[in-house]
Order: sequence, then structure tokens, then C-alpha cells
Amino acid sequence: MNEVPNLLSPAEIERYARHIVLREVGGPGQQRLKKARVLVVGAGGIGAPVLLYLAAAGIGHLTIIDDDSVSLSNLQRQIIHATEDVGRRKTDSARAALARINPYVDVETKPVRLDAANAPALVAGHDIIVDGSDNFATRYALADACARNHAILVSAAVGRFEGSLTTLKPFARRDDGRFFPGYRDIFPLPPPDGTVPSCAEAGLLGTLTGVVGTMAAMEVLKEILLIGEGLAGRLLLIDLMGMRIEEIAYG
Repeated sequence: MNEVPNLLSPAEIERYARHIVLREVGGPGQQRLKKARVLVVGAGGIGAPVLLYLAAAGIGHLTIIDDDSVSLSNLQRQIIHATEDVGRRKTDSARAALARINPYVDVETKPVRLDAANAPALVAGHDIIVDGSDNFATRYALADACARNHAILVSAAVGRFEGSLTTLKPFARRDDGRFFPGYRDIFPLPPPDGTVPSCAEAGLLGTLTGVVGTMAAMEVLKEILLIGEGLAGRLLLIDLMGMRIEEIAYG
């Protein structure tokens, strides 16, 4: 794994010019992005826009975890993959797409399924993790590992026409001294098997993953740049059919 230098080259300064002129980002902020190490779990519907926008933004190191291969039914929403990628490992397809977007990003791939046993090692060494997985076992294992490793977790989920998004950092304190809540404060236990239909069973509008994934990427950038108001302790509920966003405070 290559060590990412702090200084920006002239080509990078030109590439990120629209960031650098932002007072909230500037040269120091762009250097923070270059030094950041982000892990994205899932190179599917949510992970696709997350990876594309984080690479374009200049995140210095991206790790992609996914044990699946590209299928034709993925292409309606997983925009990081193309028709010619069908049958290819998603991690390989995603890495090739990111190389085309930004050669300055160091991309590491892990074609494995994250579980309770390997999650701590996979999370270690990353500043922020994005959960774009599609099953509760992975979500709980990842959330527990992030809490133990003091890693910020941006958690996104989608179904049919609706999505949700929050940021988890239960190891950090709020302004009043209380700890922020964790994933199990929102969902103490996973739902019984068979009660939540899968994407294949219930369907999913492709653009929903673009909206939610892009918002997740924005949360990652805000946390790295230390700007704006993060979603720790707040759960966004996104309804694209009604074009409404509701907020629930928790913990």
C-alpha cells in the first residue's frame, strides 16, 4: 500500500480547483482529503456513487470490500459497472472505473465477505467506513467493529423508493458530554429472518441508490473536512415518491 504524500502536485491543484476556492475546503482541506483512508463495504447500488464521488473528490486511499461478481441485473443501479463487466469481480470492475476517474487515488480491494470474525482487521487503519451492504449480519458486524476501533461509520440503506442515512460514532462525545449513540441504539436486534424482503424480492428504483449514495459521500467529506452539521444522532428518512426527507433524533 503506497503512502499518500501530503503535498498537492500542480495537476492536482488544477483538478481540485473548484474545491480549493471554497473557503470551507481550501488547500489544507484538500490535503486532508488526500491523507484520508476510507473503507467502502459493498460495490453495489449505494457503494457505486460513494466510490465515484470520493475518488473524484481526491480521497487518498479507498478500500473496497465485496465478494460478489457483476450480474446483468446489477446494471440498472450499480453505475460503477458496465455491460462488459458482467461476470467480473465487482472489486476489480470498481477499481478499474476509479482508475479512469482519478489516477491519484490509491485503491485497495478485498474480494471477501465481511463478517464478525474479519471485520475488526478490515476496519483497522481506516478513518471512515461506509456501509453499503445489503444484509443485517454484515451491518451489525461492521457497526460493532467500527465502535470498537473508534472508526466513524456512515450507514446507508435503501428499499423500493425509500432510503435512510445516518453517521455513527458512539466513541465520541457530544457538546453536553454524552456519548453519541451507536447502531444498536437504533436497531437493538436484527429483524426476524424473512420479515424484510430482499432487493430482488421487493424491487428497487435505480436512482434511489444514486441519491442516497451521493448523500453518504457528502457525509464522508464533511467528517474529513470537519465542516457542516453531521448526522450523528440523526436518522434521515428519504422518500423519493413523495420527494420528502424526514429526520428522527435518536439516542
